[in-house]
Amino acid sequence: MVDPKYKRVVLKLSGEALAGQDGFGINPETIKGIVKEIKDVHDLGVEIAIVVGGGNIWRGKIGAEMGMERSQADYMGMLATVMNALGLQDTLENIGVPTRVQTAIDMRQIAEPYIRRKAIRHLEKKRVVIFAGGIGSPYFSTDTTAALRAAEIDADVILMAKNNVDGIYNADPKIDSHAIKFTELTHLDIINKGLQVMDTTASSLSMDNNIPLIVFNLNKEGNIRKVILGEEIGTKVRRDK
Repeated sequence: MVDPKYKRVVLKLSGEALAGQDGFGINPETIKGIVKEIKDVHDLGVEIAIVVGGGNIWRGKIGAEMGMERSQADYMGMLATVMNALGLQDTLENIGVPTRVQTAIDMRQIAEPYIRRKAIRHLEKKRVVIFAGGIGSPYFSTDTTAALRAAEIDADVILMAKNNVDGIYNADPKIDSHAIKFTELTHLDIINKGLQVMDTTASSLSMDNNIPLIVFNLNKEGNIRKVILGEEIGTKVRRDK
């Protein structure tokens, strides 16, 4: 029997990860591939919580270009995360993975409200829990949501799955061919170097609660399982060196 290194994890997925090559919306084959990898990890007995973004449906910069008030634009983004969460839930349950969606904004007809103790109980019963709607307030990103929920449910690690980027670099590797990859950093390094892996609030929250972060390439098949089993891929971020 394989023994996972991490027993309870928060998997942070961007909305763009669900869009695949389409760049917008949810690509059926892409989401099926992602949930298959999640099932592989779930079958190991790992307790999995997911925080999903909404950038494949709505981005704050669109609201800014429209002259929209920031709070209103952020609430639209929160609703986009709920749409993605429902898509993930349905796709997971179609392959036999019991799943619950909890939203930070109350919408009882389609999902449970976020209740910390209930979320933990779902995880203990080996249900995947998807946290949608951000933290329920504007001006906070889904990165912050991932850090906050990880602290609340006492997760072992935050797994930040990136699109075709295999870790943290000192520059954008898609633009700069000389970009250098880091294998290990501290949360303070991310803040001081302005590496933009996650926003400052999320980094501070992770640092204060001693939650490690692993940044890895989502698009390489099997990577979620490899990270869970403790293989050294991507970039690991700790509180202290």
